[in-house]
Amino acid sequence: MIARASAEHAETITEIEQACFGADAWSAPQVTDEIGRPTRTVLVATVDGDVVGYASVLVVAGTAELVRIAVVPARRRRGVATRLMDAVLQVAHDAGADEVLLEAAADNDAALALYGRHGFTRTTVRRGYYHGGKDAVMMRHRTVPERTV
Repeated sequence: MIARASAEHAETITEIEQACFGADAWSAPQVTDEIGRPTRTVLVATVDGDVVGYASVLVVAGTAELVRIAVVPARRRRGVATRLMDAVLQVAHDAGADEVLLEAAADNDAALALYGRHGFTRTTVRRGYYHGGKDAVMMRHRTVPERTV
């Protein structure tokens, strides 16, 4: 199940950050700030009542950005990230965004494949963007508004 995150999810999201991003993880105050920002929609994915993943999307001036998406390692490859991505694209669409942007580590094959399956295309590479000099792949998805006629 996908739902909007609230302050009560901050501790669990912080734990997911640590499990997924290690040294690059957001701190508890950063997670709390992210949940509380009016320009953000933070979503949580639950399985059997447990939060097992989350995503944060920023929508401003017709453009959405997938800020973060993560699924606890033990729950990967079970469709959680797919459900979160579907929800992110719906949030962007509902907010009237024309496009969704994101970046991913060039060596993160699983993430790049997920984004590709959701219609994202590579736009450019930012050399040395991440710690340790890792490159970032920039990607874009053009949203298609529903026809009302």
